[in-house]
Amino acid sequence: MSLIHLEGVSKFYKVGDQEIRALDSVDLRIEEGEFVSIIGPSGSGKSTLMHLLGCLDAPTSGRMEICGNDLSKASQNRLATVRNREIGFVFQAFNLLPKLDVVRNVELPLVYSGLRARERRIRAEQVARDVGLGERLANRPVQLSGGQCQRVAIARALVNNPRIVFGDEPTGNLDSATGEMILQMFKDLNAGGKTIVLVTHDPDIARVSRRVIEIRDGKIRREYAP
Repeated sequence: MSLIHLEGVSKFYKVGDQEIRALDSVDLRIEEGEFVSIIGPSGSGKSTLMHLLGCLDAPTSGRMEICGNDLSKASQNRLATVRNREIGFVFQAFNLLPKLDVVRNVELPLVYSGLRARERRIRAEQVARDVGLGERLANRPVQLSGGQCQRVAIARALVNNPRIVFGDEPTGNLDSATGEMILQMFKDLNAGGKTIVLVTHDPDIARVSRRVIEIRDGKIRREYAP
């Protein structure tokens, strides 16, 4: 069974009297352990596709299975349950809370896990150390470089030990050298068994993956090995 399986998936939005077809009958399979990039220009539907794959939204029609869960008509609560258990996100803008230090930012996904505060902190500290932030645990985001902030975001994405890690333009706010370092971290995570899905408009970023899915006008136009 594929880790991600979409069959005839569409997503429509109503804007006034107009219906916007953001995704149109998409078929897609992603296997466990793959490293995939989804590429396309602004307005192509790639962000909508990521929202579905990341369990942030349910499709208008079609069948969607994520990690063995049929989410074709899932409620927001059901989506949240699967998302919190199976998925980690790394965003372009880092999305860190400025008043919290590194460890507290990393442990945020654990707040609803049922772990005690001490256990949460121990796990968050370990994951932060694993991504090279051992000397920065007490720092707040304003005291960190862009690359360090993205490391915090990666640690936060990993702290629940998800099966899938999504990167949404994860190097967009970084200089080229730091961006390459972050992409290498994704490659290392994939080598360790994590399924990685990058969403980008940049073909150079997509080349780090093993399979590229090009989307335009809400449809998958082609798939290829970079």
